[in-house]
Amino acid sequence: MPNTLKSIALQQLQEAAGTLAGPAVKEWKQQGGKVLGCMYNYIPEELITAAGLLPYRMRATGSTGSELSETCFTQVNCSLVRHFFDSGLRGDLGFLDGVVSVNNCDHMRRLYDNWVAKIKVGYQHFMPFPKKSGLEQVEAYRLQLERFKAELEEHFGVEITDEKLCDAITLHNETRGLQRRLHELRKGEAPPITGAEAMAVMVAGGSMPRKQYNAILKQLLDDCANAEGISDYKARLMVIGGELDDPKLIEIIESQGGLVVADSLGYGSRGCACDVDTTGDLLTALSRYQLMQHPADPRINGTSAARNAYASDMATSGRVDGVVAVRLPQCDLWGLELLNLSRHFKRDNIPYLSLEVEYVLGSIGQLKTRVQAFTESIVEAKHVK
Repeated sequence: MPNTLKSIALQQLQEAAGTLAGPAVKEWKQQGGKVLGCMYNYIPEELITAAGLLPYRMRATGSTGSELSETCFTQVNCSLVRHFFDSGLRGDLGFLDGVVSVNNCDHMRRLYDNWVAKIKVGYQHFMPFPKKSGLEQVEAYRLQLERFKAELEEHFGVEITDEKLCDAITLHNETRGLQRRLHELRKGEAPPITGAEAMAVMVAGGSMPRKQYNAILKQLLDDCANAEGISDYKARLMVIGGELDDPKLIEIIESQGGLVVADSLGYGSRGCACDVDTTGDLLTALSRYQLMQHPADPRINGTSAARNAYASDMATSGRVDGVVAVRLPQCDLWGLELLNLSRHFKRDNIPYLSLEVEYVLGSIGQLKTRVQAFTESIVEAKHVK
């Protein structure tokens, strides 16, 4: 869907999202900075920032195959993991000075194990992350954060003071606040930005120094304030999924006449829904944010009611006409979640479409056909009303 928004800031963020080592990462490395790869979104990036390092949300943008990964993974493994590992073996992520992971799922757990065994990294750290939410889990994860903090200090020869950590949390809170403003703009009758562009903005945030990213995002918000907006769409859509990091998927959905105005994605509204408290014990605040405040994904047991409520809130505030839910074929967690969501939105009488896509998109014609039929059914239903 064409957009009349002319923004250098948007172009900069799209460039960062479209490459692994964009200009910001290269400049950081040239200045002697260290980059720490984060294998999933439950990793406390604020601690990494407080250590003077660049937290980098790992992805495999530009990957065209996963042949090298087949020494450790097979076709029954998640394609995200296979492409991540293949990119690592090829040296595409060679700018990383270390990797950090949590026990998200068995696929990601084995990715970390094989990465450490097969790929040379200067630093590696694994954090057991609780499988449920509660005060006991907050305290348990706080101990893991304390251990992580001590290891960062020892390995990189830095001191993470409370002042530095508070400043880092404040900086990341600023990022989340700016991103929330962008998501609010998408809810308008004529949004200034497409869903694909919004995803690129969010992905870029995981691969740039936060101060630089915040400055560019502020400029983009100013540009959006003066934009004409997009009004020639057939339906307002919402996309739900996990670690989707390819804006091309949203482009395909929007190419059939709908506009994605809301989401519940890891690289989307879930990543900026609320801030971390900067009063009291900061490690406890980070643990509480990850386990009890940050909108959960299916990995956290006992949160289905909260997940459904969050999805409904996003759909209602975005005034969406339909929901598109996406999963990677081998992801059991999201397979069950899509079944849960289909029943949930059926009760709410909201049109719902589920899609299975590989990490590197294929069968694009089939995807377009399914989305086209879904969009047209929404339009026809509107006319009947």
